[in-house]
Amino acid sequence: MRRGVLGCLLLLSSTAVATEAAPERTIYRHAVLIDGTGAPARPGTSIVVEGERIVAVLPDAQADTRGARVVDLRGRHVIPGLIDTHVHLATPPDADAAKQTLRRQLYSGVTAVRSMADDVRSVGELSRQALVGEIPSPDIHYAALMAGPGFFRDPRTIAVTRGRTPGQTPWMQAIDDRTDLVLAVAMARGTSADGIKLYADMPGPLLAKITAEAHRQGIPVWAHAAVFPAMPADDVAAGVDVISHSCPLAYEASTRRPASYHERTPVDEAPFKDGAMPPAITALFASMAARGIILDATNLVYVRHVEEYAREKKGTPPRCSAALTLRLTAQAFRQGVAISSGTDGDNPDDAPFPSLHDELDLLAGPVGMPPMEVIRAATATAARALGQEKAMGTIEPGKLANLVVLAQDPLTGIDHLRSVTETVKRGVRYPRGAFAVGGQDSNASGSGARTPD
Repeated sequence: MRRGVLGCLLLLSSTAVATEAAPERTIYRHAVLIDGTGAPARPGTSIVVEGERIVAVLPDAQADTRGARVVDLRGRHVIPGLIDTHVHLATPPDADAAKQTLRRQLYSGVTAVRSMADDVRSVGELSRQALVGEIPSPDIHYAALMAGPGFFRDPRTIAVTRGRTPGQTPWMQAIDDRTDLVLAVAMARGTSADGIKLYADMPGPLLAKITAEAHRQGIPVWAHAAVFPAMPADDVAAGVDVISHSCPLAYEASTRRPASYHERTPVDEAPFKDGAMPPAITALFASMAARGIILDATNLVYVRHVEEYAREKKGTPPRCSAALTLRLTAQAFRQGVAISSGTDGDNPDDAPFPSLHDELDLLAGPVGMPPMEVIRAATATAARALGQEKAMGTIEPGKLANLVVLAQDPLTGIDHLRSVTETVKRGVRYPRGAFAVGGQDSNASGSGARTPD
């Protein structure tokens, strides 16, 4: 008797379900675990992974290895996958160069990044390829940008909206008092962006209205420290989720304040003379800490910009000194502000590691954060900056199996984070030995140095 078409489809469907293989079970044994929560390191720990998720974290003696693939990590330390909370992957878009940059990041322990306003048409496709494993890459979470109309004469906005009108695309919107904010936020969400970046040429009241509407629609707001003419205190009062860049925070105490983004008036550093920290700054950090606002400090890009300008005496002058940038980050940390690990620029093409490791060196060195807190900045706090704390940032059951295996103890020296022997992203292993700098798949077309935005 012949079956109907529907019956055949149902039979095939049920057969496929019945024969679908269970996720592979892998146990990483004998690890010294630093789980990202700030808890002390735990030697003799097993991490049980099924598919792309962690299902158990327990002492070695309690791990049932029957039927599992066992990876012996005796003598190794394991931390959560690292996260760079400030990258630019498509300004202008160059997918081949971005893939090489992303590959170097992944093989260096980076399992997620936050792309802070690029051509979403390119970044969205890279994000999809990273998510499904078509390319070796960290997961990519990205922003849609909003700024005042005056910002959109910036040549970068032309590069990331080519074929469209700058300021009139869902991922790069010019906003003023006449804008329908409900529609604008909905359009930004429609790009699949993970957050809205508020960037330039906005007054404080408008910034607050955008933030309120974005939160009503369930999307986080990531703001530049000074959205000229709005100042850092306006960001905090609006309740944004993350503030990027330590250096522009100094405008809160500066006698010189730019009226717009394109006005390059530097910070007046007189209020910070002889180690002083103005009350306006300490009050700002107290409010940030109380509200749980994260500081995406990006020290490295400002330090390098100051060095480059001093050496070459050309280009855009720095907004503030490198010393002040680092002092502001250190003060924020001392006052309880959560610091995340953003870079805003990558290393030269032939460097073996991405710039995230150099940013972490600054946090541990001149900023003065203990190694455990630096690790948290690049894991648990960074995950919260992405709005992804339920999925990543710590090594706990139910979270993604994003792990970094280290040959040396990072608690005895943050530079030991470079002793990566393998990265695990979503349960897939990427041995560091498979990455060869200078080879065909190395970062042959990296973005190089970046001017702070």
